[in-house]
Amino acid sequence: MNNNFETIRDARALGVPKMLLLGLQHMFAMFGATILVPILVNSYFNGEGLSIQVTLFFAGIGTLFFHVCSKLKVPAFLGSSFAFLGGFATVANLDSGIFAGMTYGEKLPYACGGIVIAGLLYLLLALVIKVVGVKQVMRFLPPVVTGPIIICIGLSLAPSAVNNASSNWFLALTALVVIVIFNIWGKGMWKIIPILLGVVISYAVALAMNAFGFTNADGSAILDFSGVAASSFVGLPPFMVCKFDVTAILVMAPIALATMMEHIGDISAISATVGENYLEDPGLHRTLVGDGLATSISALFGGPANTTYGENTGVLELSKVHDPKVIRLAALYAIILSFIPKMSAIIGSLPSAIIGGVSFILYGMISAIGVRNVVENKVDFTKSRNLIIAAVILVCGLGFANGLTFTVGGTSITLTSLAIAALAGILLNAVLPGNDYAFGENPSGDINRGVSFNPQKK
Repeated sequence: MNNNFETIRDARALGVPKMLLLGLQHMFAMFGATILVPILVNSYFNGEGLSIQVTLFFAGIGTLFFHVCSKLKVPAFLGSSFAFLGGFATVANLDSGIFAGMTYGEKLPYACGGIVIAGLLYLLLALVIKVVGVKQVMRFLPPVVTGPIIICIGLSLAPSAVNNASSNWFLALTALVVIVIFNIWGKGMWKIIPILLGVVISYAVALAMNAFGFTNADGSAILDFSGVAASSFVGLPPFMVCKFDVTAILVMAPIALATMMEHIGDISAISATVGENYLEDPGLHRTLVGDGLATSISALFGGPANTTYGENTGVLELSKVHDPKVIRLAALYAIILSFIPKMSAIIGSLPSAIIGGVSFILYGMISAIGVRNVVENKVDFTKSRNLIIAAVILVCGLGFANGLTFTVGGTSITLTSLAIAALAGILLNAVLPGNDYAFGENPSGDINRGVSFNPQKK
């Protein structure tokens, strides 16, 4: 928003207290969406689904593991993935074969087993990239493909932001206004923690409104502390060991096709945000290995699939602090919270309207990054092939709101809208004439042809 605000690559220059606050900001950014996944899965499994504590634990562990795999270079946070929700719902409703007569709680480990296999599929793609080289793979993913996909990532999340905000527009707008004020007119540290300030100030407003008897639009209480009262101060996350069955694997594993495409889009978005080419260094194969193994390890012990989080990419853009160490602090906070059920419940009491107000900025920022990716790479839209590719990606990414479901061997498989968009864009880019993109071989020539990934780095 403010180009005069200098990017910070090493947060240690700000001092430890400010680094701790920046990590807290990233934790708040991911928290709402991360805990929403186990909440939704619990509704499918009649209260016998995923644990919030386990989810937070493996979000933190998975993020740290990802950073190790990516040579501590990529400022990405791994939270729980929404892409597998349809798979969880399918497994919950299985009532044949070994699943006949099972309780919901007995089915859950098999769903997690399917996710373990899905995560391992990332390793196959990583191996292909390692063998043939990222330059050959990225020939199929020029900015005319990745830019619109990044735009779709943000816009596909937009309905969620509006839906959350609609529960209490006053609180949502309070959070939104606070973020804008501090990001535009804030000075020093205030300018780089607008998300945290938006959450804290709007939560204080929610406390005051709740005390004076105000309610949400549907008449419900603004704050619900019943979960806080029922939670203990300290407790181990309820880990469990997954189980494997071919039926559940066939439900869950194909979803990896979608999440791998989303991963490439997310890493492209982070690269565009930070101004570094993470697809080549540390390499897309490393980030895929980190994401895939983080997913498999989480599911192995009863957690959800992990995925790189666009919310935190939005924070990177807004705060201009691009130091991966700050993300790792957020991961540590998540791990600590997983052992403090009461604190998790307090943060979990954050009204959905506030999450919606914050998401207005974060989700919109992701799409803006996609637009910037296309503009800065000078993609030539006077060429019909580029127009066609972008048009099909945008329509697929936004039009297939419920994804595309088909049946293979009696099992329903759903491709998300982003997966459809990515596959369509990659296919069109491969078959339409005029694709002479060679990733990283001739940066100056790439700029002139309008296909450079990062024209500022020559």
